[in-house]
Amino acid sequence: MTDAQLILVAGALLAAGIAAALLADRVRVPGLLLFLGLGMLVGSEGPVGVEFKNVELTRTLGTIGLVLILFEGGLTAGWKEIRPVLPTAISLATIGTLVTAAVTGLAATWLFDLTTFEGLILGSAVAATDSAAIFAVLRGSNLRRKLARTLEGESGFNDPVALLLVTGFISWIEEPGFGVWDMAGELGIKLAVGAVLGVGIGLLARGAFQRLNYPTAGLYPVASMATAAISYGAAEVVHGSGFLAVYIAALLLGTGAIPGRRTMVAFHEGLSWVAQISLFFLLGLLVFPSGLVDVAGKGLLISAVLMFIARPLGAVLASFPGHFTMPERLMLGWAGLRGAIPIWLATFPVLAGIEEGGEIFNIIFFVVVTSTLVQGASFEPLARRLHLTTKEPALPKPLVESGTIRRLGSDVIAYQVDPAAAIVGRPVRDLGLPRDALVNVIVRGGAAIPPRGSTEIEAGDELHILVRAKARDQVSELTERWRRGPIDDPPRPALAPRSSPQIFKVRPTRDADGDANKPQMLEGIDVVSRLRTRRDAGGALVVLADGRYAISGESVIAIGGRRQLADWCARRVARAESSAERSWWQEVAGVLNAPASPLWQPQQ
Repeated sequence: MTDAQLILVAGALLAAGIAAALLADRVRVPGLLLFLGLGMLVGSEGPVGVEFKNVELTRTLGTIGLVLILFEGGLTAGWKEIRPVLPTAISLATIGTLVTAAVTGLAATWLFDLTTFEGLILGSAVAATDSAAIFAVLRGSNLRRKLARTLEGESGFNDPVALLLVTGFISWIEEPGFGVWDMAGELGIKLAVGAVLGVGIGLLARGAFQRLNYPTAGLYPVASMATAAISYGAAEVVHGSGFLAVYIAALLLGTGAIPGRRTMVAFHEGLSWVAQISLFFLLGLLVFPSGLVDVAGKGLLISAVLMFIARPLGAVLASFPGHFTMPERLMLGWAGLRGAIPIWLATFPVLAGIEEGGEIFNIIFFVVVTSTLVQGASFEPLARRLHLTTKEPALPKPLVESGTIRRLGSDVIAYQVDPAAAIVGRPVRDLGLPRDALVNVIVRGGAAIPPRGSTEIEAGDELHILVRAKARDQVSELTERWRRGPIDDPPRPALAPRSSPQIFKVRPTRDADGDANKPQMLEGIDVVSRLRTRRDAGGALVVLADGRYAISGESVIAIGGRRQLADWCARRVARAESSAERSWWQEVAGVLNAPASPLWQPQQ
């Protein structure tokens, strides 16, 4: 074909892949299966009849595609999201993969005419969960965030383990002197080298993104592509795990407060789709449907062993570090979706010249198709049946580019309002946000609403909150009150009777007074309410348990009745040294001089 014809065919295949993805979303079938089916239709035994048998080219292109898919997964997740579930994700990727590979491999040895090592090669290949398949299912799921992040982390970490198991068992067949300790040592060294290089390259890349000012936004995706290529290539050159290095580097890069992050994520999401479509199409071309008929019966048995025994057993044993409930462990066991990676791994014994390599490839292909079809279609219904879903998406997407905002010391938090949340029907002003946070936009019914203080919160709203970094934890804690209540301030304690006039006192601030913004006790009297907090410096207007008011500051404390403090603030306004200080004293004086109803009236 001419160059123009090749480009036309490539465009047509990508368009067909997009159509397959849309169809898969509509009929709730994993789109990856349709990509495989498309390749089989175009293949030598399909209507188009394209002859393609280049296994080595497929493996090379598959390696590039998997690097891009893993990098996109790590970049999208970020280290902060994966870190809370890291022990369980690593345990699933190691212990879970080993148990799944052993059980499935021994079952394959018994069911098929395979040697023990050939069976273990098969088991190791299908033990790998596919990151593309996991990401595709989670993006449309409401699975609990903890479970979703665990599966996401496992899918990134277990690919290197499965690859090293497959190559290790192949070496065991080819090299008579190769033993279990050789395999274990090689596995440990490759994972350690890959992890170290992934951390180092990820930190260097994040620092470069933060310090270098690129002349155009288009260079950010180019730089991220360079990061992916360097991390994989450097690890493989020094005999480390390139896949592990790529995933860890992407995790660290996705965590940093870097400019252009949203641009990079969008670019790599598109690139990942191109890689998935191309990779599955090529793997489909390699398959001869006639060869699947011979392994269909036993392939179903292996699929059943994998889905109902090997993977659940491995997940249950490996998930103990995460303190999961039994329904959650069962969900982790069922959610081990297979995809391109097991089929890609199946090319290794074929290229190595293993005697039963062709049959192993066909069996693995059959297992992947049946496993993905059954588990992918039942993923969300099972999660709902086990009561493991929420109203929030498993992998939420940010509304705005937040890299620049993070670099400036702030962040954007997205909060989905559950129908049973306590804030439903309440105005924005009742959310109780600190002064370092505000509701930036409300997304309601697909439309963006600029919020006002009187805007009422409705079920299903998505609140996007702009918050300074120092107040992020405070806002995160506040969201629990939004869900469960109470929204109103808790009842304040009754005050002790007072028989003497209120005493006015001004003195220097002492260390014992504590945080000027959040004093807990002044002059031995408990603080029962905080009415105002100063923004530009430490300071607050509070109510004491004896009925008096107090103004705390970094240098001075004033305590007394409302009128006394209001007059004192008026004098401070005249002596203010800056506009911010003047505004603070004017604000406090205004609050103290306001009608009695807005302030808490002491009980006598």
